[in-house]
Amino acid sequence: MTLTEKVAYLKGLVEGIGVDETTNQGKIMKAVLDVLDDMAFTVSDLEDSTSELYEEVEAIDEDLSSLEDEFYGDDEDDCDCCCDEDIYEVKCPNCDEEICIDSGVLDKGEIECPNCGETLTFEFDDEDDCDCGCGDCGCHCED
Repeated sequence: MTLTEKVAYLKGLVEGIGVDETTNQGKIMKAVLDVLDDMAFTVSDLEDSTSELYEEVEAIDEDLSSLEDEFYGDDEDDCDCCCDEDIYEVKCPNCDEEICIDSGVLDKGEIECPNCGETLTFEFDDEDDCDCGCGDCGCHCED
C-alpha cells in the first residue's frame, strides 16, 4: 500500500466513524489529514522525480564509460594478451596525481602531467656502466 493510499484509507475511516468537523477535535483531525494528504502527494512526486533522475544519471554514466573507452582505450588490467611493455606509476610532485607511463616515455626523459601541466623529468643512473668491472658499482671492490 502506498503512502497516498494509506492517507486515503485514514480519511475514509474518519468519514466512516462520523467525526464531527464542527468540534475542536474534528477540526484538528481534518487539518492533520489534509497535511498528511499534501505530504503524501509531495513524497510521491519526489519519488517519481528521483526515479527519473536516477535513470538519467545511469544513462550519463553509460555514455561517459563509452567515451572513456574510446578516449583512453581499453584498460590494461583487462588485457588478456601477453604485453611485454612494462608500465610504471609515477606521482606528480606538484599535484600528487598518479600517472602511468611506459618505457618509451622513460626513454624520452620527460612527460607533462596531464592534470596540472608540470613537466616531470626522469634521470637514471646506469648501473651497468661499472668502472670496476663488477657490474654493481654499489660495492666497494677496491677495499
